[in-house]
Amino acid sequence: MQLCKGVNFNWACHYQPMCNYGYLSKHLQSTRMFFATSKLHVHLMQWDDVDMVERALARCDEVWNSFELNKTQQCLGLLFYNELLHIFYRFRICDYKNIAQHIDKLDAAMKADLQKTEHVQKLTSELNTINQTLSDPAMKQRDCSMLIEKRALLKQQLVTITTSNSVAQGYTDSTSVEYERRLSADKLELAPYPIDGEWLPKNAVYALVDLTVVMFGRPKGHFKECTKRIQSGTQVIKVELSKLGITDGVREVDLQHSAIWMAGVYLMLLMQFLENKVAVDLTRADFIEAQEALVQMRGWYIRFPTILHACESIIEMLRGQYSHSVGCFDEAAFHFVEAAKLTESKSIQATCQVYAAVSYICIGDAESSSQALDLIGPVYRVMDSFIGAREKTSVLFGYGLLLMKQQNLQEARIRLATGLQLTHSNLGNLQLVSQYLTVLGSLALALHDTVQAREILRSALTLAKKLNDVPTQIWVLSVLSALYQELGERGNEMENAEYQRKKIDDLHKRFADAYASIHHTALINKDKIEVHQLQESDSKRAMASQSMKVDLDIPESIGLASSTPVKSSSRLVDLDSGRRGKRKI
Repeated sequence: MQLCKGVNFNWACHYQPMCNYGYLSKHLQSTRMFFATSKLHVHLMQWDDVDMVERALARCDEVWNSFELNKTQQCLGLLFYNELLHIFYRFRICDYKNIAQHIDKLDAAMKADLQKTEHVQKLTSELNTINQTLSDPAMKQRDCSMLIEKRALLKQQLVTITTSNSVAQGYTDSTSVEYERRLSADKLELAPYPIDGEWLPKNAVYALVDLTVVMFGRPKGHFKECTKRIQSGTQVIKVELSKLGITDGVREVDLQHSAIWMAGVYLMLLMQFLENKVAVDLTRADFIEAQEALVQMRGWYIRFPTILHACESIIEMLRGQYSHSVGCFDEAAFHFVEAAKLTESKSIQATCQVYAAVSYICIGDAESSSQALDLIGPVYRVMDSFIGAREKTSVLFGYGLLLMKQQNLQEARIRLATGLQLTHSNLGNLQLVSQYLTVLGSLALALHDTVQAREILRSALTLAKKLNDVPTQIWVLSVLSALYQELGERGNEMENAEYQRKKIDDLHKRFADAYASIHHTALINKDKIEVHQLQESDSKRAMASQSMKVDLDIPESIGLASSTPVKSSSRLVDLDSGRRGKRKI
């Protein structure tokens, strides 16, 4: 507590401050929560022991639940920090069913704070206008009195809106009130004044909230909302980058040392948004849009190769995804294999090997099938060692396709059914579910189980239509044509064939546009991205930011570096085997 200014020293020696226990209690709660969340953050970054992570998570819940009901207003920064860490944990273990509640809470808090900020800006603008009017010496006394009264009212409204509960609880020193009002617009404090401090700047946190909405909604096919969030997130990030001096033409070596760390945070977030945009565009067969986003990613990496070092393998993997989507399977396999070489993450390596195997399977010859087995076999043997179900569902899908290629239909059916169940219950990835269903429908037809084949294929087509996934729709339609032909349903076969022809014409037009683009050849070519090699001193300066070590899931807080390889929860788990069927047309 602070004493009144001007108090006689002798009197002050005998002064007994009236302790505000409500404020102190909240202050201690916030401090405990700050250390609990920081501990959870460290365990998530290191991920040495799952039990330790879960205990840290439970401790955060215990402390947070001890807060008063209006804790959101008390500690907004801690709310975002705690909820985002919970979301990162759920993404890591692929617990998508329990992510929605955390994302909804964050989104509501963000929108409420943005409304509050807008209200504050409006009141501040009115206050400035009044002050400017009052500075006019020609003002009449009556008008002046009215404006002074209105100014006092506006000031009181601003104090009420922008000060924290410490003021309401009796901690009313004017300096602290002004301090908190000033910070409320651009900081999400992790503890009350005078501790304050933040994890990331408010705009970075809000961009991260948009990113979590995209990462959660994209596999479920919420593309309209995803597109809106990608646009808003990238717009905010580019504004912040411009404030750091990062405009067109600026490269890594041009950055001020003080701007490197924050630039790394925003650049990594930007790459995550662009990666998800590529995923959405490829799912919807918007190849031109996917090209442009991928070219942007490559451009940012070329300009900031040290800060964005962790993104090199991701760009290679996306080049593989693009190549596979447009039917260039040999090039796709090359890029996937290269992507696996460029990362130390076992998870990404496994994913890339599975993708490469699927591309080899799509080539179709004996040598390619052998290469697919060489890639997917080792991953299949260790698939249970990965955290969550993401890698396992991909491996089971690729392995099931390989077993089908070898005409081991019953074994393929078992593996694919297991993978489908895991995908449905853990990931909720509609594209992967539709592709699983399509393969299982093909298997049922091959085993002459036409009743089950019809039911499965109809479900697959419904999901593919919902996603606007044209290649998978064509794949399903081709299998349905074979089903109707076997059943002798001539009318259904002709109707299905007509619809399939329209989809094929649409896809061929998209292919033609993609092939004619100036970016197509550069993206599929079997070469690596060439970057300007930094001088040793410049390289050390950029590496000092530690941004290349930032886990793509969890931006590190200031001074907290990660010692583990980069992993990302937003990897493309939708193995585009749907592209497989369409090439046979």
